[in-house]
Amino acid sequence: MGHAQPQKTHYTVEEYFGLDNNSEIRYEFYDGEVFAMAGGTKNHNRIVRNLNALLLDSFAPRGCDVFAESVKLEAIKDLYYPYPDVMLTCDDRDSNDEYLVVHPSLIVEVLSPSTANYDRDFKLKKYQQIPSLQHYLLVSQYECSVEVYSRIGQSAVWTYQLFTDMTDQIRLESLDFTLPVAKIYANIRFVQPPPDHGKA
Repeated sequence: MGHAQPQKTHYTVEEYFGLDNNSEIRYEFYDGEVFAMAGGTKNHNRIVRNLNALLLDSFAPRGCDVFAESVKLEAIKDLYYPYPDVMLTCDDRDSNDEYLVVHPSLIVEVLSPSTANYDRDFKLKKYQQIPSLQHYLLVSQYECSVEVYSRIGQSAVWTYQLFTDMTDQIRLESLDFTLPVAKIYANIRFVQPPPDHGKA
């Protein structure tokens, strides 16, 4: 999450939509507060680009949409509106709104030193409340590491898997899709995270 904006201390959802939908800056919203989104590293961008291309190749022919970084999610109505790094939706209802995805099947966040705990804890708990969500992936940009949370059927029970080898194949059963780890990290040269754990 970025930095809260100083103009106001509290926004209604309607005020937030007016701000965010008419701004070149992306703002996340949580419980009345808005946060400007920080920039990312080149590797962050490359991983998002790789995932976007892989998902589009497989799911666009199925009538699904893939969005990367610039489309917001209604994670909890009237409470929480983040901008995931990558989202997949195959729900026709998501074509009805110009700005929002409400029924994602898959969400991916690329981890940064400043956001990793937030993505693993706060976002995980909020995303798991989305009825349509089947898979949540956390992808490291500093090493070969992909964490996969998968819902069991339509239950509230989730499994966890960790993939740390370039030869691994991530099977997303509910989407009938296999994601090669090597393709996620295509053209990536790992670097050490910044010592000050600055924004990424």
